[in-house]
Amino acid sequence: MKTEIERKFIVSGTAYKDLGTYEHCLQGYIPSTNDPLVRIRMIGSKSFLTMKSNINGLTRLEYEYQIPNQDAAELIKLFCKDSIVEKNRYIVVYKSTIWEIDEFLGDNAGLVVAEVELDTEDQFFNKPDWIKEEISTNKKYYNYNLAYHPYKKWNSIV
Repeated sequence: MKTEIERKFIVSGTAYKDLGTYEHCLQGYIPSTNDPLVRIRMIGSKSFLTMKSNINGLTRLEYEYQIPNQDAAELIKLFCKDSIVEKNRYIVVYKSTIWEIDEFLGDNAGLVVAEVELDTEDQFFNKPDWIKEEISTNKKYYNYNLAYHPYKKWNSIV
């Protein structure tokens, strides 16, 4: 069984931009009422089909497969019209810890989230100063939820 263990944090400031380069990422979610979540991602020059299912807040099942870019573009156009997330993804190595920093665009502009993938839930990792509040188990920050409930609308929700 393939799993991923991931911890997510809010990022403060823009210091991460000087520490790594980014790739543009466009991803869409195929609507579903049950598990698994199905995502199509185009990042840099590659595209992926991913299926995820939650085990607990930090650990999830994850199956990911590279697919042709043309297929990804068609799948997004056909099935993900109302569930798109766009972002720039920075890869930063800080004291041997690999961080992925997502600087969201479009309706999620202003939100910057960093994540670190771990081998175990209690694994030690190095945190730079710009890593702030942990949001690993806060579902409103899941990319899937950002596709349907964008960051720019959070203040308008009563």
